[in-house]
Amino acid sequence: MNNTVNDSPLSAAGRFGRLSYLGWNGLLVLVMMVLGIFCAIALPGFSPNMEQGMPMFAMLLLGIVYVTMIYFNFIFAIRRLHDRNHSGWLSLLMLVPLANLGLALYLIFAKGDAQENQFGQPRAAQTWEKVLGWFYVLIFPIGILAAIAVPAYQDYVQRAHQAQISIQQQAE
Repeated sequence: MNNTVNDSPLSAAGRFGRLSYLGWNGLLVLVMMVLGIFCAIALPGFSPNMEQGMPMFAMLLLGIVYVTMIYFNFIFAIRRLHDRNHSGWLSLLMLVPLANLGLALYLIFAKGDAQENQFGQPRAAQTWEKVLGWFYVLIFPIGILAAIAVPAYQDYVQRAHQAQISIQQQAE
């Protein structure tokens, strides 16, 4: 068997443990966020007016970034499946609604093979992968809660403001 312990993390060959998988996904999210912020600041065409559509260059660039992100998500999922001694073809479940949720939970929580399997030796997670993996685990739920709580709070503030205006109008 081919020893893939020191392989390239950006290749589909080899294995990823849980923290390596989460660390690389966290890195991908951070890179996409930084790239998005950079594009919003440096390329004003990324925030179009309502009257005109997004420029073709901006759409092309966003398309390339999106395809790249999907590609790396597949690479990371394949490597994680390899850690469980499964074929990388199962990563195609990411394209099936609801099955993708089950696959994501499986990839996050299922323990990898402790010994060598058909895809090589277990790959030890590097320190930065562990730190970023735990950071991703802790920040992701907070992000979901913020995505729910912030709009709810904004709606509350808007309704309170409207109620205050109507009370002032009734007092006059």
